[in-house]
Amino acid sequence: MVLHAQLEPVYAELLMRNAGEVEFHQAAFEVLESLGPVVDKHPQYADEGIIRRLCEPERQIIFRIPWVDDRGTVHVNRGFRVQFNSALGPYKGGLRFHPSVYLGIIKFLGFEQIFKNSLTGLPIGGGKGGSDFDPKGRSDGEIMRFCQSFITELARHIGEYVDVPAGDIGVGGREIGYMFGQYKRMTNRWESGVITGKGLDWGGSRVRTEATGYGTVYYLREMMRHQNADFDGMRCVVSGSGNVAIYAIEKVHALGGKVIAASDSAGYIVDEDGIDLELMKQLKEVERARISEYAVRKPSARYVAGGSIWDVPCDAALPCATQNELDDNGAKALLAGGCKYVVEGANMPCTPRAIELFKQADVRFGPGKAVNAGGVATSALEMQQNASRDSWTFEYTEQRLEHIMTDIYKRCAETAEEYGKPGDLVAGANIAGFLRVAGAMDALGVV
Repeated sequence: MVLHAQLEPVYAELLMRNAGEVEFHQAAFEVLESLGPVVDKHPQYADEGIIRRLCEPERQIIFRIPWVDDRGTVHVNRGFRVQFNSALGPYKGGLRFHPSVYLGIIKFLGFEQIFKNSLTGLPIGGGKGGSDFDPKGRSDGEIMRFCQSFITELARHIGEYVDVPAGDIGVGGREIGYMFGQYKRMTNRWESGVITGKGLDWGGSRVRTEATGYGTVYYLREMMRHQNADFDGMRCVVSGSGNVAIYAIEKVHALGGKVIAASDSAGYIVDEDGIDLELMKQLKEVERARISEYAVRKPSARYVAGGSIWDVPCDAALPCATQNELDDNGAKALLAGGCKYVVEGANMPCTPRAIELFKQADVRFGPGKAVNAGGVATSALEMQQNASRDSWTFEYTEQRLEHIMTDIYKRCAETAEEYGKPGDLVAGANIAGFLRVAGAMDALGVV
């Protein structure tokens, strides 16, 4: 994998200025590798420093988060918000609460978000945030106090015309509620457009919970249509068991496919009868139990502690957990098991070597910045409803989501064709996302 000669110094500078941030390096290299044909066709984007500017966040915020647990012990976590690019609109991107969070993770996610948000066609820029706080095992009171402390600092940096956070790993409706409540208390404003992922009774959008999972499957459906295939008889494997995974499973089943395996950080389950979605929702959304409990309650299922879910033979794989979860060994196992389609429901879940193996085997591969754009697209629809003081039905909102995802696939495929890389949806997504942002940056001048 070689970069265009004009992009090599851009990447070298990025490595020097962002030492140790390996996830950011990986995400940036993937995009830059795709932009060679763009530089040849539009040399001004390199000559005028647009690509170099795009690789440098407009603002990086790091702050202390002190909070007190139920025993009265004081804890200190670190918070982040990277406001990466606002050429298309206010920064938009989720908040991740997980012990693995550090600046490099947030920068990789924020960088991906620029292109993902661009692909939706909606007026939103790219950003991301979070903390190294671990919500697992914490009481509601502890999570509330942490969220209040977190948003107390972040509040001065966000706003509906500035930066609009949402949820991500470790941040769901409960956490969004605590943060919005504290923001409202501090500002004395019901500024519903300042954060998305809100509850339906207080400004939230229908389909937001389901959006990333549903959108992932809509994108997969378009890939399959391109090859005159459908979900009838399809055996699918979905990693993860959070919102994205659960609602990807729901939509696969609705379209006629069968999901036979799902996972969490401790292991995975296999249920040849098809995942029982109601049981999965009860365990993960209500009881917050480990996925091993599924096999205890469902006689047709078996649980595998540790191991790799990618060892399960399938027609389509949907990695929906976290970054770099599917490596070259996982890719080889999927290929041996007859997998024909891989779509990234999570952010950058496949390693570069895994993607290379899929391409060599002619497996259709959908990159996360396109495939999982349904979540942020529906967040932007929530912003529209908040701005107009309106509320849309589930059916209408899902129609909008389906249209957006269909259009994203079409744009990726057509752009790949136009730039001499037919069928390469990674290149298509990177180039299509880049062109819209670069055009806006060019129009706005050197800022």
